[in-house]
Formats: sequence, structure tokens, C-alpha cells
Amino acid sequence: MRRGRYGLQVPLACGATLEISAAGRSYCGQAFRQDEKPVDVNARIEEQLKSHDVLLYMKGTPDFPQCGFSGQTVAALNAIGKPYAFVNIFEDPEIREGLKTYSNWPTFPQLYVKGELIGGCDIVVDMYNSGELKKLLEESVAAE
Repeated sequence: MRRGRYGLQVPLACGATLEISAAGRSYCGQAFRQDEKPVDVNARIEEQLKSHDVLLYMKGTPDFPQCGFSGQTVAALNAIGKPYAFVNIFEDPEIREGLKTYSNWPTFPQLYVKGELIGGCDIVVDMYNSGELKKLLEESVAAE
């Protein structure tokens, strides 16, 4: 490494040089401080699940789903007309990755009712078509 015009220059394997400014070094130093405890993503997920009887982890928002599977799941929930909360996993990468481990379910969307994973798009749509989803949501909302 050597000093460049704006900070340290780091040679890259491809032959290019990356220049890191003093501000960049300062930010990186703060991100990896040893005295800070990492936020437990499982605790955050559990808090979200406790806060909402019906919670959908999805790509995008109900008004603007950003994948077809999330869109189909939202359509099924909206057709039933019961309230639900959502988390846009694109806005929180830690939740997105942590949820895959927490739920042992690698894909999205993921629908939870009363803290229990119901499933993804295929399961939700099948439950909607059979009437099972409506019954489940009516029972969970009535129990509030």
C-alpha cells in the first residue's frame, strides 16, 4: 500500500488500484469495533413475529411486490381481507439472510401466523384455494 492523492492505494489482483479515502477508513474502523456486540438477528425476527399475528416476509411491498411469488401471496391475503403486516426483505439484508436459517426455509415469501411459519407462495395459494387460509386467518384475527 502507498499513499495516493486521496488516501491509501491498495493494489488489486486484476492489476487495478483501489484508493481508500480517510473517511472510508474511518467508517470501516467503526464497522468492526471489537467492543460492540452484534445485533442478534434471531431476536429481531422473534420480536417482529411477536408484534404481529399475521406477518409476511416478502420481496417488495403489498402495493409493489417485486417478484411474482410475493405478488401471488399478497393477492391471496388481500382477497381474504384480513389485516396483515409485512417486511420488505430487500430493505433489511440481515433479516433476509437470518430468516433463511431461522425458518429453515430458503425462499421468499414466508407467511407466519401467530409466530408459526405457514409456508411460501405455493402453500399459501393452495391453502387459499382450499379455503384453509381464510379459516386460519379468521381464527387468528378473532383471537386477538
